[in-house]
Amino acid sequence: MDDSHYANDASQPWPDAARCPFCQPQTLAKQVDEQGTVYALADLNPVSEGHMLVITKRHVADFFATTPEEQRDALVLLARLRERLLASDPSIVGFNAGVNCGREAGQTVMHVHIHLIPRRTGDTPDVRGGIRGVIPQKTSWP
Repeated sequence: MDDSHYANDASQPWPDAARCPFCQPQTLAKQVDEQGTVYALADLNPVSEGHMLVITKRHVADFFATTPEEQRDALVLLARLRERLLASDPSIVGFNAGVNCGREAGQTVMHVHIHLIPRRTGDTPDVRGGIRGVIPQKTSWP
């Protein structure tokens, strides 16, 4: 692995990559796949079985600060993980994919990571609204 992907950017909210949980060697050792500038891990606190994270190798806090190459690599890896999950678990009938950008949006680790969450029939009483559920009173609309 190229160490330049772990460059510390002091302008980021978590400027010390040495303390970032996604930059730790023990975390990197648990990766399940990688694509160029990004890697994938199983989420330690999964929303559903198979919940994966796609994480940049470079320590950067926000998705909107990622490079076009990082964005392309993330999309390729997300698609590959999706296909792998579908092939291994026929109960998966959909996915939520999303990024929390900033503390007020629910980001708790200030290193960009994209959630890929498998969905199954009956995993929630009312699926209407999907990603709108981040603000519970906004899941319904006229």
